[in-house]
Amino acid sequence: MADTGTQDQTGALGGSAGFDRLADILKRGDIALALGIVCILVVLILPMPSWMLDISLAMSITLSVLILMTVLFINRALDFSSFPTILLIATMLRLSLNLASTRLILAQGHEGPDAAGKVIEAFGNFVMGGNFVIGIIVFGILVIVNFVVITKGSGRIAEVSARFSLDAMPGKQMAIDADLSAGLIDEHEARARRKSLEDESNFYGAMDGAAKFVRGDAIAGLLITFINIVGGIVIGVAQMDLSLSEASHSYTGLTVGDGLVTQIPAIIVSTAAGLLVSKSAAIGSTDKALFGQLGAYPRALGLSSFLMLALALLPGIPFLPFVMLSATAGGLAWASARRNEAKTVAEADAALAAEPVKPAEEPIANALLIDHVRLELGYGLLNLINDQGGQRITDQIKALRRQLAQDMGFVLPSVRIQDNLQLAANTYVIRIKEIESGRGDLRPNMLLVMDPKGEAIGLPGEQTVEPTFGLPAMWVDDSVREEALFRGYTVVDPQTVITTHLTEIIKDNMAELLSYAEAQKLLDELNQEQQKLIADMIPGQISVNGVQRVLQNLLAERVSIRDLSTILEGISEACGYTRNVTAITEHVRSRLARQISFGEVNAEGFIPLVTLSAKWEQTFAEALIGEGDERQLSMAPSALQAFIAEIRDTFERQAVMGESPTLLSSPGIRPYVRSIVERFRPTTVVMSQNEIHPKVKIKTLGQI
Repeated sequence: MADTGTQDQTGALGGSAGFDRLADILKRGDIALALGIVCILVVLILPMPSWMLDISLAMSITLSVLILMTVLFINRALDFSSFPTILLIATMLRLSLNLASTRLILAQGHEGPDAAGKVIEAFGNFVMGGNFVIGIIVFGILVIVNFVVITKGSGRIAEVSARFSLDAMPGKQMAIDADLSAGLIDEHEARARRKSLEDESNFYGAMDGAAKFVRGDAIAGLLITFINIVGGIVIGVAQMDLSLSEASHSYTGLTVGDGLVTQIPAIIVSTAAGLLVSKSAAIGSTDKALFGQLGAYPRALGLSSFLMLALALLPGIPFLPFVMLSATAGGLAWASARRNEAKTVAEADAALAAEPVKPAEEPIANALLIDHVRLELGYGLLNLINDQGGQRITDQIKALRRQLAQDMGFVLPSVRIQDNLQLAANTYVIRIKEIESGRGDLRPNMLLVMDPKGEAIGLPGEQTVEPTFGLPAMWVDDSVREEALFRGYTVVDPQTVITTHLTEIIKDNMAELLSYAEAQKLLDELNQEQQKLIADMIPGQISVNGVQRVLQNLLAERVSIRDLSTILEGISEACGYTRNVTAITEHVRSRLARQISFGEVNAEGFIPLVTLSAKWEQTFAEALIGEGDERQLSMAPSALQAFIAEIRDTFERQAVMGESPTLLSSPGIRPYVRSIVERFRPTTVVMSQNEIHPKVKIKTLGQI
């Protein structure tokens, strides 16, 4: 007995575990959906008892009503983007139930009106009223309404919407890109708009195909009804020994009831499909879209009220219904007029409240604010800001800021662009911290042409000087662009001239533009792995101001600070033996040897060098006085003039041969040599032996 009890308890536990496992499976939406689809397909093959058919038909009706209610209450058509899939599932469910009911009708139709279940019997009795001819007529009208009116119209709307949506996609994509370039939206919103545009195109394309499901369902309903009636009469007369009248009454009643049970959900879903595709761009639930627009025009409602009253007064027309409708329309017209009047008054009050008041006096402290970078344009150049024919100057400045961040690791402050009526019409001025750093004259509707060889330009135009590098150039008409390019000239538009000039001025002043706040921001934005190094280094070894000065020294010689982690490691190492910012900078440059060396490699794969002779190395070393931060160069003016003259002669001679060499010196005197050279040759790079990477090829072209 004990063994038996144990076995029973174990069996009960096993059964409970099995039910729990089944419940867990059904909680998974994907598994439940897969099982539901499989069940629908199984119904096509296996017979179904009448009680299960009743439950399934009730589920089909409930699903169709749920679909219709969802369509009525959604705000946008895209909020129900799964509708095509749901439509396919609902159609397959109805067809499978049609086949199951057909099997029951043909097999048990001779047994009575409840042979195919209580739902079919109830629909047959309620709609037909015991007369199957009425049922056939009602069923035929439902099929015609569904097939000819609703399905055909919604399918056409879906087809046209899909076509227009695909045709309009390139224009909408360009509009999104234009808004993004103009700064009206950010990248996140642009991605959301593109995703919405893609979803809209996919939705209407899917709805175009889904409309064919409903159309095929209506055709299948007609064929199944015809087959059931003919087949049922044949089976009843030939096999069940029923008279023709009895077979016709029994099988026709069951078939029409079955057709009504399946066609009513079909017409509900078709109506939902028509409402969904016709909703189009209307926003809000269907009642708001309809009543809000139909009731927005009181004159239309008033005229409708008058016409209903006129019809009520005609002889032979029932008076009461039309008078009631006339009164209702008149009341709605009066309410709508009052509502519109109140809305107009509210808008007028809001406009009065929004009228600009006398601006408060600007605080005096605002006069202390300065623009880090400002571009001032004469009135003749203002169209360059919103030039629709070419690239706008604002777009080029955005690209410049991104390019500087990638090349130099330097985040350029925002560039303020403003007009200046005191300038000549075609003149622009670039200011760094309110100080003029460059200016130029442009021809807005012309192109600037330069000869890379420096020879005279053989094109008709206006001779000028390129404002950035002072090269001879010419303003030509846009019509000769192709000829200029064919001759190998460099052709740029006015926007590019300004951007190039702005780029060079910013590169010359990057050190000054890197403020304490910008340096702190660069440190804060380093990844988490580098924050430990920063915590160990600042403020114990060096302050943020010291890091800023090192970064400024690098930027002053156009050395990229993008590899900030290596720079900080070099600063930490150098702080172990010195606090001199110049010495720290030189150590950091040696840590950046790979970056600096490969940045100076020419097109032939080597660094062209001009070295400093031992005599000048010794002269500079002996001219250094002081210690630490007080260390400075004290060279006799005659020696200084001789050095400058030799530098000029050597580099001009190399320039004639088409070379742009780098000046090489020893590490100890490099910063002092650079401080002299930058005054008359600011673009000449001065490197030390410690900055020549072992993997880089070098070629000595001369000696100072």
